[in-house]
Amino acid sequence: MASSGNIRLVLAILITAMVIGIVVAIALKGSKQTSPTPVLQKLPQNIDVALHQACFTEMREGRAAWELVADRAQYDKSGDNAYLSDIRLKFAKTRSGGAITVTAARGDYASKSGDVRLRGAVHMVTESGIDFTSESLDYLAARSLFRTAAPVAFRQQRLALRARGMEMDVKEQKARFQSAIDATVAGQ
Repeated sequence: MASSGNIRLVLAILITAMVIGIVVAIALKGSKQTSPTPVLQKLPQNIDVALHQACFTEMREGRAAWELVADRAQYDKSGDNAYLSDIRLKFAKTRSGGAITVTAARGDYASKSGDVRLRGAVHMVTESGIDFTSESLDYLAARSLFRTAAPVAFRQQRLALRARGMEMDVKEQKARFQSAIDATVAGQ
């Protein structure tokens, strides 16, 4: 017959083994981290590719004429158009004008023509001091021209004006307004 000392020893070993087993089971279960399943976004029918932080550049005479960075770009199935969001378009300095930076909430880029349509909270700033806002602005690459038919707010130095419709040559940075303007010239 087993002595009570041996029974106590066996019970102590069994309890210790059970506690160690529980600790090991908890440690193994806790260290297994389930990787989150990736959420795949279904693209619309007409979209083939979607990119984050897309960058487009137009080259002229071996130099970058402009660079467009979009937070998101979606290419249509033909590959000709990219639908953009959170856009920053920067034009290089020219001989007659400084650099131009344009931001917009969304827009389209036509890769064949190089034209860019900007929509939503369009804001343009130039090194020469032009500050321009509108809800829409188109860049016509063949003519290096900005154009809009929407209402615009335009500031340069002491001049502030509002009008409907504007054209601005990128190289010369001269603006022409398409309607009657409401202008204010600030005093010195």
